[in-house]
This record gives sequence, structure tokens and C-alpha cells, in this order.
Amino acid sequence: MRDYLHFDLAAKSVRRETLSGDQVARAGRYFIARTLVECGAATVDPLSTANPLIFSAGPFAGTNFSNANRLSVGCRSPLTGGIKEANSGGTFGFALGQLSIAGFTLNGGCSEWSVIHIALDGSVNFSPADDYLGLSNFACAAKLHEKFGKKVSLGLCGPVGEYQGLLSGISFSDTDLRPSRLAARGGVGAVMGVKKVKAIVVDLNRMPDLHDRKKVIGAVKKYNALLEDDEIAQNMKLYGTALMADTQNYLGGLPTRNFSSGRLIDTDQEVFRLGGEFIRQQNTERGGETAHTCMPGCTIECSNVYVDTDGKEIASPLEYETIGLMGSNCGLTDPDELARVNFVANDLGVDTIEAGAMIAVLMEAGQGQFGDVDFILRALEEIRAGSENGKLWAQGTARVGAHYGVARVPVIKQQAISAYDPRVVEGTGITMMMSAQGADHTAGNLPKLDCREMNAEQIVAASFDVQRVMAASDALGLCIFGRSVTHTHADFIVNAINDALGTDLPTSFYDELANETLRLEHEFNRAAGFCDADDDLPEFFYDEPLPPMNRVARFRGEEVNRYRE
Repeated sequence: MRDYLHFDLAAKSVRRETLSGDQVARAGRYFIARTLVECGAATVDPLSTANPLIFSAGPFAGTNFSNANRLSVGCRSPLTGGIKEANSGGTFGFALGQLSIAGFTLNGGCSEWSVIHIALDGSVNFSPADDYLGLSNFACAAKLHEKFGKKVSLGLCGPVGEYQGLLSGISFSDTDLRPSRLAARGGVGAVMGVKKVKAIVVDLNRMPDLHDRKKVIGAVKKYNALLEDDEIAQNMKLYGTALMADTQNYLGGLPTRNFSSGRLIDTDQEVFRLGGEFIRQQNTERGGETAHTCMPGCTIECSNVYVDTDGKEIASPLEYETIGLMGSNCGLTDPDELARVNFVANDLGVDTIEAGAMIAVLMEAGQGQFGDVDFILRALEEIRAGSENGKLWAQGTARVGAHYGVARVPVIKQQAISAYDPRVVEGTGITMMMSAQGADHTAGNLPKLDCREMNAEQIVAASFDVQRVMAASDALGLCIFGRSVTHTHADFIVNAINDALGTDLPTSFYDELANETLRLEHEFNRAAGFCDADDDLPEFFYDEPLPPMNRVARFRGEEVNRYRE
């Protein structure tokens, strides 16, 4: 059994609900979708205290089950107006699980800025946040650790979230106490800001009670062995997500200079310095960490700690989406420059996908030059300060593009497109069109699928298959980088859940959970007023051939949705 906490922020009170059996298993992205549909959140003002902010951990949270301590955060997105589940690693979901807490919902808003502390004894305490307001994430975390000690995990609303900037995510502690693991997308940090919750502090404890501890420990060992034999997982461990930059640069699908090209460097002529191979080699020579775990128990270790020429840490992690959007998309070619930018973004708690796409649109508008790292850093400082320009730019790519009258604005449902140009990476592009989540590759990524001989029906079928896998993972608190194991061993995963919770779930539970999650999300967005036209790509994707492959987008939202199951 686990508790679920329902906060009434205005009254500073908490109602506890006891969950048992499959209630604990039906977590994460599924729980968020079901809760938001049932409470009618599709019609609330996203930037009002009436918008519930949901935190949900999976059935293995608090254990050392590899890559099974992910956290889901959800609400009606103030960026897209649709449903949003933003997913994060770190130790926060792990800490909730150790206190036998399945999750909590922040309802309403505080009358003054507050810090919430969920303590070891189960008590929940509110305290004023005056001493933390305006602080960036690393300074805020240091101050909180001075008060609460180091055996805690933090969830932070950064300075951009404080003024409801839509770039803002919610930042969580990593395994080394950095507040650098973000539930980043969709403006969830702005919703935390509306509620005047500056920080949530959760005490760490010990592994929670399990129905059959011995069998679960056996499942942990078996899962680790399966990951050790999995090529994708081992490549992630060796090179991290940055290896995808090498792949997309080669395929011609890497966002470059505001999606005007699909390749940054011709690797026959030059060294591709933003790729995983180069970054790993350079970081190893400098003494950085090339394999680093973002959450307890994970054996994939796809994160990293990137260091300078003196071996001093610049940023952690340096990952593909940041490389693609804040790097090549803004014209950067040097990973040292990108790492500096990455650290500032982490310190502000902003989505590097949205921020990178927005800054490239600023460059397109003539506000800066592609490749100018100083301009990027100045823009981020404006956003930090909340200046007139900063507050405008913090509203995201779509709104900034509209303000400056830019024609090439890479968004779907007003959310910036991830680091896969949909003219070349059509499978992922179709996912980003179909998904209720907005332009989010984690809804169903197909980064290497060659779609040139496939029609819309075939691509949609491939996309929907991988969307199910991602939805199931997100609903169970599992990292999607283990999907090649979890999806092919669904019976093993469900049996492990049964051993942990004492349930008798059938193997079909895995697929049913995925299908129901996708159905509920689609239902939410329709209730929020979305239609087929909202699933279209921006016109420039249809009109401008992307060099070097010189391909354009082929399908509209109406055609894609014709084959929706």
C-alpha cells in the first residue's frame, strides 16, 4: 500500500488517500491523464490555481530496480493548452517511493510563497520561501541543503517559473544533489509558480515494503542482465544520448540554424565536435565522467559530467536534445560553448528544447547571429532577470515567432519541435504531430526509420506501435531507454509488478495501460478544443526542401489522423 497526498494549498492542508494493488501500478502518465480527464481540467485556465499539478511515481519507486525511478509531472499545459506529462529522472520519485508515497496533487495555490517539506515521519510542513525567492536553482538548492541536510531530494521552481515564464520546468536533484534533472516541457514550472510553491523537499529513507522482496530483488538482477545484453542500452552507457547527434548529422535530420539545414558538419571534411564520439573522447581525456546515473539503481548510466580543459565541471548532463536545439540549431559547433549554455539553462530550470528553438528564432529575426554564444548567454540572462525582453522570450518559440513576424517557427501545438527534423525523420515527425503532448519525441521516437518508401498509413502504424511502448514506460515509471528490453519482456515486467505489489495482473496489463493512456490524452485534447489542423506541421516544412537530403514534409494532420487506431 502507498499513500497519495491531496494538497489544499490555500488551506495548507493535506488529505491522504491509501492506494493498494493495481492502483499503485496504474501510475505516471496514465494516472495523470485519467485524473485530468475526470476532473475536467481541459477547460481550466492553465495559468490559474485551478489547474491541478500532479506528481506521480511508478510501482518500483524507492527500489534499486534499474531505470524504474522516473517521475511524471502533469497538468494542463500553459504552453500548448493541451495535456502535458513531463518526465524526469533524478532522486525525487525514488524519495517518494522510500516514504511509501505514490504521488501527490497540488490543488489551488498558496497565499504566499512556500516551501513544502515531506518528512521522514510522514508529516507535511509548510514554511515561508522568502529566503529562496529569485535564487537560481543551484544557489537555491545549496541554501535548502543547509537547512534540510543532504539526505533529501528537491523539486524546485526556478526564477523563470516564479514569473510564469513558459520555458520553465521543474528541477529535481540528481544522484550528486545537482538540481539538474528536469520535468522540462510544456511550462509545468510556470504552473508551480502560479501556485507559489518555490520548493518541495522530500526526505530519503529506505526501500519500501514489498509483497515479495526476495522475488523483486531477483527481478532486479534479471533485468540488469537483460540490459547488459542489450545493444541499445550498452551504446547509451558508452556514448550517452549525444551519440544521436552523430546519427542525425549523418542522416541529415539534425536541426541546424533554425531548421534551415539538416547537417551541421560534413564529416568527410571536418570533425563533428558536437557528436557523442568526439564528446566522449574529449571528456575522457580531460577526466570527466562519460557514464553517470541520473537516478538510483540505473545501470544504463547514459548521463555524463562534462568538464573543461582543467578537469573542472561545466555542466551535467550534456545530452542530445540540448546539443540539437541549443547547439547546432543555434549555430554552435564547440561543445565547451554549448556546455556553458547548458549550465545556465539548468541553473534557470528551463527547457533546453524550447529555449534553443526560441533563441534560434530570435537569431532568424535578426536579434542575434547564428553561432554567437555570447548572444545566447545574454538572452538567458535577460530571461533570468525577467526584463521586458526576458519575459517576452520566456513565453516560448511560438509566441516569440509571432511577435517578431518570423516565417520559420518550428512548433506543433505551440511547443518547440524536438531535435529531429520531420522532413527527414518522418516517423518521429508523425509521432510529434499525432501526440496529444505536442511536439515531443519521447511520445514515440523512430530516429532511424527509413520512411521514403512508406505511405502515411504505414508510418502511422509504426509510430503508434512505439507510442504504446513509450506510454507504458511512462505509466510505470520506467525510463524509455530500456524500452527494447521492457517491451519484449512485458510478461517479466508485469510479473515483477505482481511480486512487488501482491497483485495478479495479466500480461495484457502492459498493453492495456498504454492504450488507455493514449486514448485518455486524445480525449483530453479534444475536450480542450484541439482539431486535426492543430496536428499540422508549420508551413515551411511543406514548402522548404531540407538540405542536404532536399526533402519536404508529406502529410497533414487530417491524413495522419485518418489512420489513428
